[in-house]
Amino acid sequence: MTQAADARPEPSEMSREASAGAVWQLPPQVCRITGFLGEDLAETLLERAIAVPGEELAPARIRNDELETSIRRSRTRHSFGAAELMRVIGSVCERLERTLGISCRDVEPRYSLNVHNDGDFYRPHQDTGRGAQTGDVEKILTFVYYLHRTPAPFTGGALRVYDAAAPVHAGRALTPQDCSYRDWPPEHDSIVFFRPTALHEVRPVSCPSKSHADSRFAINGWLCRRIQDPADAPR
Repeated sequence: MTQAADARPEPSEMSREASAGAVWQLPPQVCRITGFLGEDLAETLLERAIAVPGEELAPARIRNDELETSIRRSRTRHSFGAAELMRVIGSVCERLERTLGISCRDVEPRYSLNVHNDGDFYRPHQDTGRGAQTGDVEKILTFVYYLHRTPAPFTGGALRVYDAAAPVHAGRALTPQDCSYRDWPPEHDSIVFFRPTALHEVRPVSCPSKSHADSRFAINGWLCRRIQDPADAPR
């Protein structure tokens, strides 16, 4: 029997500097919880979402309230009430701290209802910037809670979270093509938590019926911490 060759790099190879084009990838931590609210409460929220009249759903916007349908196409309602969901999120904050290594002390939720139907999507982005609507909070943690009819009357719509990647020498912008990724399916009554700095997107949705009731519904937002001076808010 012949002995396998030693594949370890030579010392000269180990001491070389990394290429200027090298990319380091660090998988972001994502916490996913299934069966989050339970069947009855999840159904209550789903019925509430379906009952929102179409005229009360506005085209979703990006950054500084810009409408850019080549980047994001969906509908949203900021005034949607989901106090039940917020109470349960509050009850798991200590476990989120241990799992994700981030302090959730003194946080408050900011959230909206988002509705994706046939052909809708959200291109790769980060949830950095000022807090939703007021600009007086720092986003600490992103959350997305999914609800829809079962079996799902649509396909697609996965949350794709890219590995955090950065060139060793910051000479070029980060693009999704630099990164590996993982897709998280929009399973009814499941929720995901991750840091707002994670690069992520909503994959295109196919909903053959095009019915509002058959949409991919999500309550998404952030756990935020109030800042003393809004001028110091992250941009």
